Amino acid sequence: MEESYIARTSGIKAKDKIGYAMGDLASCLVFGLTQSILQKYYTDVLQISVLSVMVMMIIARIWDAINDPIWGRIIDGVKPRSDGRYRRWLKIFAVPVALSAVLMFLDVRGWGSGAKLAFVYATYILFGMLYTCINIPYGSLAQVITSSDKERSSLSVFRSIGSTFGAMPAMVLASICYVKTANGSEMSYQKILIGVIVIAVLSVLAYLLSYSWTKERVESHPDPREKGQTMKVVKVLLKSRPFMAVSLASMLFLAAQMFGQTYNTYLFDHYFHKPGLTMLPTVFQYLPVAVVMFFATRLGNKFGRREVCAYGILLAAVFYLVLFVLALFGVSNVWLYLVACLMSGIGTAFIFLLIWALATDAIDYNRVTFGLNDEATSYAFYSFMRKLGQTVAVILTSVPLLRIGYEGSKLNTEGLTEQALRSMYNSSVMIPAVLFLLVFILLRFVYPLSKQKIDELQVEKNRILGGK
Repeated sequence: MEESYIARTSGIKAKDKIGYAMGDLASCLVFGLTQSILQKYYTDVLQISVLSVMVMMIIARIWDAINDPIWGRIIDGVKPRSDGRYRRWLKIFAVPVALSAVLMFLDVRGWGSGAKLAFVYATYILFGMLYTCINIPYGSLAQVITSSDKERSSLSVFRSIGSTFGAMPAMVLASICYVKTANGSEMSYQKILIGVIVIAVLSVLAYLLSYSWTKERVESHPDPREKGQTMKVVKVLLKSRPFMAVSLASMLFLAAQMFGQTYNTYLFDHYFHKPGLTMLPTVFQYLPVAVVMFFATRLGNKFGRREVCAYGILLAAVFYLVLFVLALFGVSNVWLYLVACLMSGIGTAFIFLLIWALATDAIDYNRVTFGLNDEATSYAFYSFMRKLGQTVAVILTSVPLLRIGYEGSKLNTEGLTEQALRSMYNSSVMIPAVLFLLVFILLRFVYPLSKQKIDELQVEKNRILGGK
């Protein structure tokens, strides 16, 4: 009996899973710098206003709306080589991405305000462009490592494990980069620069390991570069309910993650007065991943990836709402906050581990339903939506700070009013709660690919692509 298409293009090994994880570990090493430390470095070390940083992020996303689809179309039109269609880009762009990350942290404190702002804008946008060049082919790689939805679910888990370890160094740096001063503490530029260089070097090594340890099993062919093809693909993606639902859910989830990591640097410095504990909320949220990762794939296959992700993140929203209610009665302290982060992490662990599988399911749906074979362009759109999440996080971080009149390191001597501190704390718990509730609604009531639909999709994919 002839093997089915899925059987012929599956069979990943442990080496594939670890190699794929190394790719996101590498990406999150450098991307974690923008999540955990970059905004506070801009406002406190370079003395750039919160408003200027927010405007920069918006400009960068406007450029990404042009740049990301173009790069996706380029990747879709390139012919495969002996080392594959997508893997090679990990090797080509590993060093440029790392160098651009270091460039963002060069010492320009002595420059004039206009020149300093121009340098910050240029280096941040350059980093985003180079990160796109490596992240889009890396994201598309899962489509050609295996065609099995169950194996892709496993890859999603390993990718998320890689991102967990990749995000840790930047969080550690955000906690240890302070030095004692007569007025309390402030960020040390020397510590930041050394940490950034170490993280950049580690990212290059991880990208090269990902290139070496993965294998492209699914044959892919370049799409013809027809005039207007990009807009045709985007129109299909916009009318694809699964793809848009998971893209929006991923955007909001990433916004909540990045908001927490960035805003906590301010919260722990000024509200809890414990800047050395800045990394603990994110660590506590990631700790459940170490347990959930062993059964997330099995639960997703049994009950449906959509279902476990949706109800898990609903649980996370509830814990943040509990913190808000307790604060209304005057109950708020650093240890209660950390316990709530740990408990909410149990809920977010499922979507954190399986979100990439939801995205690949949606791309499979587009291929079967609309005949869309433009994986890189699809992933470019998805990647852009996640970048929008970064901008949403910056806006949600900046607006509360602007409301309380945050002016960088000046607060170390001038302090904040009690009302401003309460506002800072309320924002830290209510914003994640609202974002998580929106993600729950999108996954449970808008994203249509239930377990039954996924099973039907696999059968149809196997038939269309030549299986028996």
